[in-house]
Amino acid sequence: MTIETPELSSRSELSSRVPLLELDAVDTYYGQIHILQGLSLRVAAGELVCLLGGNASGKSTTLKTILGIVRPRRGAVRIGGEDVTRRPTSYRIARGLAIVPENRRLFAPMTVLENLEIGAYVRGGAAKEDFERVYELFPRLHERRSQLAGTLSGGEQQMVAMGRALMSRPKLLLMDEPSMGLAPILVEQNFEIIRQVHESGVAILVVEQNANVSLSIADRGYVLSTGRLVLEGPAHDLSANDDLRKAYLGR
Repeated sequence: MTIETPELSSRSELSSRVPLLELDAVDTYYGQIHILQGLSLRVAAGELVCLLGGNASGKSTTLKTILGIVRPRRGAVRIGGEDVTRRPTSYRIARGLAIVPENRRLFAPMTVLENLEIGAYVRGGAAKEDFERVYELFPRLHERRSQLAGTLSGGEQQMVAMGRALMSRPKLLLMDEPSMGLAPILVEQNFEIIRQVHESGVAILVVEQNANVSLSIADRGYVLSTGRLVLEGPAHDLSANDDLRKAYLGR
């Protein structure tokens, strides 16, 4: 089911010509278990798109398929129009993907600065302007740059995880369950960070269970159920429809 609207934001209209990521009729299996079933989605330059669904909906498998950790039996994965379906994860990262993983997965015994430096490893090292950009977005990280990452608050750790990903200068940032395990106040803080990063010009795909907060900052949304795409459309339409919230968004 697709929700259509005659008016899209000018940003979405312009960026629709520049797809950064496309999944085209993807079928992904684990052994004989059919997980993703004909999944198609796209993220264009300048967009913030959310992929929503509950447990066992196929969200994690979608991310793994995008990154090349698992490969589909049918369909195609394209980055910047290039078919990368058979390409390894390292190639896809070099093509402009970066991920902020679930639970952040920082190097806790290392400093904030060292964690950021690791993010630039795929480019062969960091430049001064990379640090300046991250510190402009997250001034707290400049204050904490010599502090061990494991001693930071949850919100600060999320800043480090996002800053580390941004150090690779990604074209598309993948966010895996950024609200997982966090108190409501920290969820709000994390999504404010995501909004700030998006406003800096980075396209983002947020993979989440928390529909309400995701749709509040997204341009468009997709909803998965047992490996199938069941809803898609502008975020404000998905958020505003009571029947859809009750059926698919846990409201």
